[in-house]
Amino acid sequence: MGRTHEQIDEPLAEWITAQPMFFVATAPLADDGHVNVSPKGLAGTFVILGPLQVAYLDLTGSGVETVAHLQENGRITLMWCAFTGAPRIVRVQGRGRAVLPGDDEFATLLARFPDTEHLHVGLRSIVVVDADRMGDSCGYAVPRMELVGDRDQLVKWADRKGRDGVEEYWAAKNVTSVDGLPGIA
Repeated sequence: MGRTHEQIDEPLAEWITAQPMFFVATAPLADDGHVNVSPKGLAGTFVILGPLQVAYLDLTGSGVETVAHLQENGRITLMWCAFTGAPRIVRVQGRGRAVLPGDDEFATLLARFPDTEHLHVGLRSIVVVDADRMGDSCGYAVPRMELVGDRDQLVKWADRKGRDGVEEYWAAKNVTSVDGLPGIA
């Protein structure tokens, strides 16, 4: 396999959006900084905005590494693995940015994620990625796994806290990255 794509065409878009989860990788500029890899899932939280642009809903988490790294340098890689069907890995590499709820384009972007109102309490940002490289690799060593379903703990946690409680959590846990980079103010 091992090929690159000029853009996210219809077959690639169909394959990507059929995958139930993906991984996000970012890193700070500092040599001694920590590289971050985060799994992402939940139906409806990822969209393809155009042939070279994708976005996902950044739900509240215990850390703020992705947002902090994007604010510092913008480098990001998204990766999908086929856990069913033919073996395949797809990476989308490029520059990303976190669009925060107070930003001008937030509402327009949020409208691209239909049927996600149940996730809005814990929604921290929308990560937009402008791709400069898309590539396949074989995935021969990726195990076959069966999807049982989405987990609902994160959504229930945010709902129990309410928006004010989530924002208090951000103030306690999401102000800086593990390397001390600015996160959510």
